[in-house]
Amino acid sequence: MGTKQIVGLLIAVVAIVGAILYLGNGKARPSAFAGPAQEIILPIAGDSMAYASTTLGGDSMATDRADGSRVAAKSARYARAKELVAPAGFINTGGKPIKIADYVGKKVILLDIMTYSCINCIRTFPYVTDWYAKYEDKGLVVIGIHTPEFEFEKSIDNVTAAMQKYGVKFPVVLDNDYGTWTAYNNMYWPRKYLIDIDGFIRYDHIGEGGYAETEKVIRDLLRERAEVLDQKVDLDVSVTKGQSEGGSIGQSPETYIGGARNALLANGEPGTSGVQDLVVPRELSTSRLYLGGSWNIQPEHAESVGAGSSIVYPFIAKKVFLVMSSDIAMDVEVLVDGKPVAASDRGEDVRAFGNRSVVTVSESRLYSLYAGAASGRHTITLIAPGKGLRAFAFTFGG
Repeated sequence: MGTKQIVGLLIAVVAIVGAILYLGNGKARPSAFAGPAQEIILPIAGDSMAYASTTLGGDSMATDRADGSRVAAKSARYARAKELVAPAGFINTGGKPIKIADYVGKKVILLDIMTYSCINCIRTFPYVTDWYAKYEDKGLVVIGIHTPEFEFEKSIDNVTAAMQKYGVKFPVVLDNDYGTWTAYNNMYWPRKYLIDIDGFIRYDHIGEGGYAETEKVIRDLLRERAEVLDQKVDLDVSVTKGQSEGGSIGQSPETYIGGARNALLANGEPGTSGVQDLVVPRELSTSRLYLGGSWNIQPEHAESVGAGSSIVYPFIAKKVFLVMSSDIAMDVEVLVDGKPVAASDRGEDVRAFGNRSVVTVSESRLYSLYAGAASGRHTITLIAPGKGLRAFAFTFGG
């Protein structure tokens, strides 16, 4: 085998390993869903289009007081930030529209691409909100880019309620048509970009984790900003502690229930829409989806047609989540290994109801169903009390 072949093989191995490691702490948008191709480039000097992950080098770009020279030097090393494209609404801005250009030359910008039903995004919210609280008055602005995975996530009322629930106070922009997502060539939830005072992308992180590294870059960019503006900045604040609760290799994968992506449906017809009458078999395979009773399967979700319709999923994980919705509040029974969920293992949305365990479904969101002490192999079953329960996707945590 020649040198070129060996190098090519090594590159392929590194790419595969990186993809495997990422699966536990983020999610990729399926390639079948494409957003619009439009983009707007901020009017900043330089023309680099490379989006490789970059961190600050040892030298400070701000030591060159000549703005032109500093920006020219950066343009040779970093990609320029892109402007927001076709925003569908604004939250936490007092109703006023915002642009990235409003902050270039004034602030360090943390751009957080996320969606509110994504568990990987939800687990990053405490870190981002903490950074916003600590560094807002020191020159940091956070802009959340809410790019929906499901149709119900396009509702500004739903997004507003979710941001309130998770304590998100920084500005959030609705990216319902994937304009900004596409401008940044993005494929993942969540993804974070740090943009320096001159409008260049200095850091790019996909998925959960990397919190200490991200905060270090925030602090470095705030120091650079202070030097450029000839200001002082007090960064004598504690660094955020903690780590991701992301999943581990070997646990059950994210599993979609709607016909557009339900390849793991084991007892029906994957990839088709319409009503299916299904029977859950005696023998079940791990990490496969089973539906029982009558379900109206649509591209994004499956909706129960009558009482007693069930969802059965044998899983390997420590935690189980399911995106669901209903037009009227309904108590859905939850069983693990055929029994009510033990008090010690209930997800935060499950409660005891007599001798049953139930989750009350009304809002369109992610529901926490199971939280075991350790990762294990179990089977979760949900039983709808009537028609109108919509189930979208399972996700799992370690």
